Amino acid sequence: MAVGIFDSGLGGLTVLNAAQQRLPDVEFLYYGDNAHAPYGVRDAENIFQLTKAAVEDMWAKGCDLVILACNTASAAALRRMQEEGLPKGKRVLGVFVPLIEALTERQWGDNSPPREVDVKHVALFATPATVASRAFQRELAFRAIGVDVEAQSCGGIVDAIEEGDYVLAEALVKSHVDALMRKMPSPQAAILGCTHYPLMEEIFQAALGENVKVFSQGNLVAESLADYLVRHPEMLGTGKGGYYTTGDPVRVSSRATQFLRRELRFESA
Repeated sequence: MAVGIFDSGLGGLTVLNAAQQRLPDVEFLYYGDNAHAPYGVRDAENIFQLTKAAVEDMWAKGCDLVILACNTASAAALRRMQEEGLPKGKRVLGVFVPLIEALTERQWGDNSPPREVDVKHVALFATPATVASRAFQRELAFRAIGVDVEAQSCGGIVDAIEEGDYVLAEALVKSHVDALMRKMPSPQAAILGCTHYPLMEEIFQAALGENVKVFSQGNLVAESLADYLVRHPEMLGTGKGGYYTTGDPVRVSSRATQFLRRELRFESA
């Protein structure tokens, strides 16, 4: 069966695009819960229930492995889904760990105790729900000590990108970076903790300054997925991929085509 990539909207397409380039022989099934996007302003229980329902639908469509390309879903739902138990032969992975592995320069799968790392001051840009969950800080604490994380809740950016209003998105990025740097004037690294944000990576970098290393998720997640599939080839899948949405397929197809600058055709989930 195909490898599944889930997002609340269009942001996960940045992960999908990188994964398709890194793994051209793998079939992917993309599933956007556009009818309920954005997740970043919802409460944790609502996010969990929506994510669980979507993942179960993806399992029913034949995906054994699902990547939660939505940081908000990863923050609010992943751990609970894993703790409550997954069906036999099914796996759900998130997108935080590859970022943290890169930030802390640890090899994928390195389960040694947390240790001090060179980067001490980290800016995290994410949705309100992701920031509230503190999931990034929790996962980072498993791998590193002595790292100061300043999180900035970035309301409005996802909505602007989903609507194709990149002028507004750019203005919001600059505003949120300015707000963070009033709290942490000299971050060494910045995490773009939403899969929509890579589309604005150059704006984040320019606002932060050239001395700040910016980490975004597409290529990091794609590389981690490639490594995971080498170690777990039974999760590779050989089934039919596709593009599904809980929203209006015509509208979502149009937005997605603009988003990736290549034609994508969605069908109803």
